[in-house]
This record gives sequence, structure tokens and C-alpha cells, in this order.
Amino acid sequence: MPKKVAVIGGGTGTVAVLSGLKYNTDVTLSAIVNMTDDGGSNRVVRDEFGLLPLSDLRKSIVALADAGNGIFRELFTYRFDKGEGLSSHTLGNLMLMALSDITGSEIGAIEAASKIFNCRGKVIPVTLDDVRLVAKYDDGRTVTGEHLIDEPEENPSAKIIELSLSEEAEAYEEAIKAIEEADFIIAGPGDLYTSTICNIIVKGISEAIKNSKGKYIFINNLMTKKGQTHWMKASDLVAEISRYSQRQPDYVLLNNGEIPAPTLKRYEEKGEFIIVDDLQDGSEYKIIRTDIVANDEVVQDKGDTLVRSLVRHDHEELAKVLLSIFNN
Repeated sequence: MPKKVAVIGGGTGTVAVLSGLKYNTDVTLSAIVNMTDDGGSNRVVRDEFGLLPLSDLRKSIVALADAGNGIFRELFTYRFDKGEGLSSHTLGNLMLMALSDITGSEIGAIEAASKIFNCRGKVIPVTLDDVRLVAKYDDGRTVTGEHLIDEPEENPSAKIIELSLSEEAEAYEEAIKAIEEADFIIAGPGDLYTSTICNIIVKGISEAIKNSKGKYIFINNLMTKKGQTHWMKASDLVAEISRYSQRQPDYVLLNNGEIPAPTLKRYEEKGEFIIVDDLQDGSEYKIIRTDIVANDEVVQDKGDTLVRSLVRHDHEELAKVLLSIFNN
């Protein structure tokens, strides 16, 4: 019987997890995807077309796509870098918009795109409600909008003390079901607040994680992020994910591989550094330290105006570690 695995996230970290695990026939994947993104092309999608954000859905569909899609897969991920109204949009987002109109819903669009790409897993929006992310900081400010939280314009040294939604959002029933039935639940890697916890604060998700009999795995990030985790060590990230999940992870994965010096220098120039590993062996959760960093530095797509990470997790190495947990 294949292990049921629910992956909570939505950004490039989730892509690494899904890409690594999708070809293992002993695993059935469900990707529970963030629906609060309002940066870049998603602003247009939400404000002008009245649709929920599509970028993280598109990334997860591509991550789960079976091999052999060739040029069509490249077409789906193509990003325009010129043209009024088109610049920064991906063709995949435009296709999902069209499919939403054709099928009558975004769920229909996801299902149609998943069939086109023969996805080896299910892509599930965490909610169908249109809400924005809200962060309260220790300097007294409250900021609304994932993009402004992700790329702070004011006092990036302030700490987020509470993350919430602009109004109550109900979890999509399929997301709850996937978590409750999972043998393993994976949170991260990805921006702690704007890729991971933003899903967990949707009504019903933390309760499902807490009540699930499945093992809970947290994959720690590689680097700190200015405006979010700039002050955190590994134990702080685990504490935050535990606080919002209402449950402590059973496993915590940490990278101990080397990140190239030129890449580290570029991060340091932005005030971002390697996550300090201060976790203590013998904790209530099992700590797994291994080399799970990709060797190649990420090259940003032309036309992409958002700030992206320069280094990411290696999907093959990540899959090896996760499969060892599943099998043991």
C-alpha cells in the first residue's frame, strides 16, 4: 500500500519535495498550496480577473508533471519579459486563467491542467476564499499583503510576532482530507511565514495537523530571510512551526552540506546568512542532518521582477532522506 504524503507549502521549496518524490510508486502525493500570494503577476490575476493566485498552483503542477512533456512543459513555464500587460506573466498562468473560464472554476482548471501534464499527484488549494496575509511586528506596525511581508519596505529588522489573515478563511475540504489521511505530513522548506505558515493559519489546517496520526516532518530552510527569519536559528524556526501547527514535528531535516562561498557572499550583502544549527540531540523530535543543498546557483527567469532565492534544496537528495523516513 503506497504511503500517503501531504506536502504543505507552495513555493520553490515545495517544488523540490514534489519533484524528488513523484516517481516513487510507494508514495501518493498531495500538494496543499498557498493561496495568499499577491505579488507580481498574481496581483493582476486577483485584482483584474477576480481569481485566486495561480503561480504556486502552476509550480506544483509542473513539479508533479510526468516526464515526456517536452516543449509543452517549457511553454507552460515561459515568462514574458516585454509587452504592456504581458510582462512578468507566465504562459502557464494565462492558460490556467483560460481553463478557469472554460471549466467554470479554478478547481476545474487545476484538474484539467493536471490531466494535460499527467501529474503524478494531486494539487490542492489550501482555501478557495479570497484573503490577504497580515503580519503584526514587534515595532507596533501591521502590514497587509504577502508581497509587502515578503519584501518589506520599512524596518526589515522588525520581528513578526503574529501572522493572520485579513478575514477568516475556511480550508478547502480536500486539503483537510489529505492531511487527516496522510501517513506523513511535510511542512517546508520555503519562506517560513509567506510559503509555509500562511497555509497553516487557514481555519481547519492546524487542527487537521494536530489530530492526524501521520508523522509530521519539518524541512528547515537553508538561509535566513530578511524581514522574516533574519533573527532566527534552527530552534526558532522549529518553535514557530510548532506554535502555529499546535504540534511539534516528529522529524526535523537540516542541511549540513556546503554552500559555495560566492553565493554566501551575495546573501551576506543582503543581510542574509546560513541558518545556525543550534538543535540539541535528544530532543523530543528526531533531527536528521545531511547534505541536501543543490550545487548549482539559481538563474532568475527573464521578466521575473520578484526577489528569488539563489540556492535551493536538491530534490534528489531530499527525496532520498524522505524515503528513508517513510520506509523506517
